[in-house]
Amino acid sequence: MSVHLQRTAGLLALATGLCAPTAALAGQDAPAASAGADTAAKDANVFTPDFFARFAPQTAYDMLSQVPGFTIRAADDTRGLGQASENVLINGQRVTDKSGGAAAQLKRISASEVLRIEIREAASFGIAGLTGQVANVVLNTNRKGSGNFSWSPQVRAHYAEPRWFAGSISYNGSAGGLDYTLSLENKPSRGALGGNDYRILSPTGALLEHRDQVNWSSNDDAKLSAILKYTAKDGILANLTLSYDPYWQRGANDQRRIRTDGNDAMWISLNHTWGYRYDVNGDLSLPLGGGRLKIIGLRHFEHAPAFTDQRIDYDSGAPSEGLRYGQDARIGETIGRVEYHWKGGPNDWTISLERADNRYEQLSTLANLQPDGSYVSIPYPQGSGIVAETRYEGLATLSRSLSPKLDLQVAGGAEYSELGERGTGEKPRRFFRPKGSLLLAWRPARGWDASLKLERRVGQISFSDFLANQDVTNDRGNDANPNLVPPQSWEATAEIARNFGRWGKTRLKFYHYRIEDIVDHIPVGIDGDAVGNLPRATRTGIESISTIQFDPIGWKGAKLDADIGIERARVRDPLSGSPRVISNTHDRWAQLTLRHDVPGTQFAWGGELSFDHYSPVYYLDEVNQQWEGPYVSAFVEVKNVRGMKVNFQVFNLNDGHVRYWRDVYSGRRNAAPLAFLERQHQRVGPIFTLTISGTF
Repeated sequence: MSVHLQRTAGLLALATGLCAPTAALAGQDAPAASAGADTAAKDANVFTPDFFARFAPQTAYDMLSQVPGFTIRAADDTRGLGQASENVLINGQRVTDKSGGAAAQLKRISASEVLRIEIREAASFGIAGLTGQVANVVLNTNRKGSGNFSWSPQVRAHYAEPRWFAGSISYNGSAGGLDYTLSLENKPSRGALGGNDYRILSPTGALLEHRDQVNWSSNDDAKLSAILKYTAKDGILANLTLSYDPYWQRGANDQRRIRTDGNDAMWISLNHTWGYRYDVNGDLSLPLGGGRLKIIGLRHFEHAPAFTDQRIDYDSGAPSEGLRYGQDARIGETIGRVEYHWKGGPNDWTISLERADNRYEQLSTLANLQPDGSYVSIPYPQGSGIVAETRYEGLATLSRSLSPKLDLQVAGGAEYSELGERGTGEKPRRFFRPKGSLLLAWRPARGWDASLKLERRVGQISFSDFLANQDVTNDRGNDANPNLVPPQSWEATAEIARNFGRWGKTRLKFYHYRIEDIVDHIPVGIDGDAVGNLPRATRTGIESISTIQFDPIGWKGAKLDADIGIERARVRDPLSGSPRVISNTHDRWAQLTLRHDVPGTQFAWGGELSFDHYSPVYYLDEVNQQWEGPYVSAFVEVKNVRGMKVNFQVFNLNDGHVRYWRDVYSGRRNAAPLAFLERQHQRVGPIFTLTISGTF
């Protein structure tokens, strides 16, 4: 269910480019950012507002989502600010926050503020970490003041509550040298699935239990934010982003369980979460000694209490069983970073120093239902604790053109960190890890571009995995593991793109990663199961991203966007010692989006076919797998209804389902026999969404 709930909104919106992946970004000035704001680079594909007029975009993001052959890439879960990973810049600069990034900011900026969008090779920007094609959205710095709004109610045919209050409103303007954006948004989701094709089987396949399930959740995520950008005449640039984000979630999983032994029951699991997060991000950039100095600061905090109440009542009148699990988490991150950039001849140089302090506090409680209806606490000390890390990073980056058709970027450095649980009496562990990258960008002929990136990367981990956690619904828990370490990897990525002019554009990406200390489930003690590290793993994949324009064959205003990929991932199983797929790998996917803007009218229509497949998840005592779809959707759009754009979408026209299987063993799966099999084929149903957007 969780995979479906997380992806439904994004799949619905892709047909019209109204949504974007959430990104966590870092910040750094692009060398020669001011020059990029005045004239497009000669090797850039430049898209002016006229190109996007047929789409009637309301926001800058609406325009970016319609760039041919370009897919917005969310930033990965980087350690600190680090190197760039999102492929979007604003006025030649990285966005210096980890609470939505460039994509989120562009959603709040009116389309009328966009001067142009440049698509260029990453190496030409001189920003460490970028690879492949990068979009630079050039905005008007003398804003007259404009706003935009959207309202997006949604109704599902089965199980879920309606969603009435999804929407946003923002206003951006300027006063002197200060540009500002104020916004308020709510991003709710109403997820659900269910049905009676849910079976528990014996190891031989005999039916033990039949279940009729309704599983729903209701989430609301409000966000108030302010973005301030100041440009002084002496070249000083300053940015400040403030956001406050409260959220609420509640859900229920009801199951009527009919057993072949007659011990029928009603099982229900209720959960709710209520929390908030805030972010304060700022940077100051100024000329200094022939270069530019940039100082960046970030503070993120989240309070995330959650509670699950699970109960089973037997028809026979036998005593009910129940469990309550609470988890109160507080997550904090504080980062300070200094960058200095200068140009010497053909070389662009950047040196950066960063300190990051991360802290995770968790308090967990367990209680068991008693025959008299009361609850008795279960000691669970391993589920509570404090995990903290202090990390320092130093990095030097060189960017230069080797020829008119070849660019080079080299970055090198290292990080030092102290990581461990606090209050245990144990000293924190210390790590020193080299990191860096080499990037070559080549333009062999007009319409062609290619890039090759080699990188040594240090990954991120979830601090909650240091402590014990409970999956109450599936009667599964993870033991504490204070010895968890971040993974490291050698990564090679190659991309080649071909621009076919009025026919469209295509891009092909190849990648191969060799990972050390990959995070997976490992055996602990006699029968323990914890999140830990395995020695090594590999990931190899290929992805094709294309835009095909149908104007040359006479179908005016029509285009097809296609994103198709496959990945093969391998790790050695810690129990059997045999190679297997990495748990939950996104190993196959396809997304085909057709859009037709009917010439001479305010009408557009289109549809989408989407498919996502994930590999099995391996625990020590079970293996499970979930996948969805394929899903077919369609939309119609009227671009001017009293100055507003109205879009109506229907998702899952083909009645795609969620499929889930689970094989559970009576002990560790390399030695113990199967205990039971679980098989689900659950209905999602069609989803209807109306989106009304406009400007003021």
